[in-house]
Amino acid sequence: MNPRTIARLKQHELIENRQLKTGKHVDDIPNRAVKHSDSNDEFRILNNYFFRNRNIYISKHSRFAEYPEHTHQFLEMNYMLSGECDQVVNGKKVHLNKGDLLLIDVGCAHSISRLGEDDILINLLFRDQSININFLSGMRKSNSLVYNFLLNRVSGGGKETPKYLIFRSEHSQDIKMTMEQIIEEYYEKREFSDTILQAYLSILLVKLVRNYHVNAPEGSSAKQKLIINILKDISKDYRNISLGTLAAKYKYNKNYLSNVIKKETGDSFKDLLTKQRLIQAHTLITSTTLPIEEIVEKIGMKNKTHFYKKYKEFYQRMPGDDRK
Repeated sequence: MNPRTIARLKQHELIENRQLKTGKHVDDIPNRAVKHSDSNDEFRILNNYFFRNRNIYISKHSRFAEYPEHTHQFLEMNYMLSGECDQVVNGKKVHLNKGDLLLIDVGCAHSISRLGEDDILINLLFRDQSININFLSGMRKSNSLVYNFLLNRVSGGGKETPKYLIFRSEHSQDIKMTMEQIIEEYYEKREFSDTILQAYLSILLVKLVRNYHVNAPEGSSAKQKLIINILKDISKDYRNISLGTLAAKYKYNKNYLSNVIKKETGDSFKDLLTKQRLIQAHTLITSTTLPIEEIVEKIGMKNKTHFYKKYKEFYQRMPGDDRK
C-alpha cells in the first residue's frame, strides 16, 4: 500500500486525541443519523448519513476508547489493516488479527473494544443496492456459505441466515490485496475513483466467495463431519467418484452410507453428484467456448437429454441461454 495512505491512517484524528485523553467514547455521529431503541441503550445508524451520493463509504475506526453496541441499516466490512481488536458480534466474542476481515449483516449488533496506537481497523460500508440479484446469481456455481449469506441478504433471507462471517488472513493474500487496493483508491481520491471502487467491490465479493473455507460447525456430530468430507470429495472428483469408492474410503457399508447421505443432506448421492456436475458445467459454459456437447462429456454425464433437463431444473434456464 502507498506509504502516504498508511501515514495518513496512523495520524491522530481530533476525536482520537479526545478519546486518548479521556479514555471515553466520543460520539462522532450526529443525532439525526441515529435511531435509538426504546427498550435498551442500543442505537441504529441510518443509511442516509453515509450514502448521500455514493454506494460505498470507508472510514478508519477511531482508536483509544470502546465503541458501544450498535446496529446498521447497511452491510459492513471490518478489515484489520494492522494490529488486532476484540469485538462482540451478535452476542459472541470475535478476535481479529492483522489481515482478517469481518462481514456483518444488516441489523447485526456489535461493539468494539478499545483500539491501541498500532490497531488500524478499516470500516467499509455498502448499501444493499450495490449488490444485485444478477451479480449474486453469477456466484451460484460457488455454492458456498458466502453466496447464500449475500443472496439471502438481498432477497429477504430466512431466520437461519448467518449474521456475520469471518475471513482469516491465512486463507488468502488475494483478499488482502484487493481490500488494500480499495482503501488506497478511496483515500487517494484520484480521477474515476468511484467507478473503480465499485468494480473493486464486485471483485472483492467474488474473491470472498472463492476463498471462504467451510469447516464443520462447532459441536457437529461425527455424521455431519463425515458428510462435509464427502461433499468435498464430490466437488473434487465429480467426474469419476462413486458411492462405492466413498464407502471404501470411509470404511462403511455402501447401503448404510447411502442412507446417511440422504438423511443428513436431504439428497441422494446421485442427486448430489448431478448437482456438482451441473455447477461445473455452468462454470465451463460461462467461461469457455467449448461446445456444450463436449462439456457434457467433460463433466462425466453421458445422456445429453438428461443433462439438459437437469440443467433447466437447477438453473431455471437452458445451457444455451447462459451464452447469449
